[in-house]
Amino acid sequence: MQLFFNPNIDSTTESFSFDKEESRHIIKVLRKKDGDILHVTNGSGLLFETQITLASDNKCTVEVLSITNAEKPKFHLHLAVAPTKMNDRFEWFLEKATEIGIQEITPIFCDRSERKVINRDRFEKIILSAMKQCNETFLPKLNEAISFKEFIKRKQNGLSLIAHCEETDKKSLKEVLKPNEDVTILIGPEGDFSEKEIALALENNYKPVTLGNTRLRTETAAVVACHSVVFFNE
Repeated sequence: MQLFFNPNIDSTTESFSFDKEESRHIIKVLRKKDGDILHVTNGSGLLFETQITLASDNKCTVEVLSITNAEKPKFHLHLAVAPTKMNDRFEWFLEKATEIGIQEITPIFCDRSERKVINRDRFEKIILSAMKQCNETFLPKLNEAISFKEFIKRKQNGLSLIAHCEETDKKSLKEVLKPNEDVTILIGPEGDFSEKEIALALENNYKPVTLGNTRLRTETAAVVACHSVVFFNE
């Protein structure tokens, strides 16, 4: 199934038109025509089966035939991850985490971060493409990038965890997880969190965890954490 995206439709929508760029892609590139069936999601769990009623490359219009409401996950997974020095590594994480089933992502700038600027528009496009590619109907939320200190002040729902590499008393991720519990996990930069950041996280009720016995790259650690939580809740 090929999946299309329109964030402006809901369960009351009977017909709608794609924007010019998407319309051109549907009609000119994919060579769709009147009467063809398109599957569309709004990124909020709804899957629309639609039929083209106007095959215009300026304004492709469809009629809604049926709507399926996907079951929302019983837990909310939020990863706050330091952007990697090489953009493609962070983009890989975004793609894989979306495929696995993450709900929310916040890029955080840390004391040892080598990258302090991100291209949010590009990141959002990667997440959207990954959602469509794996036929998911929930679009993960990508938040604005903020500093570690600013993020740590914000109240998070459920379990709050920090994964770091310091030789301190830590439990494994599977030891602290509970079924269907919301969880926020902090993943640091290539040089790990600073001692001050770890102490600040602990002061704000974050629990320290380990993701295994090997030292992982930032993007690998983030994907491991994402998969572990989703797998634990299956």
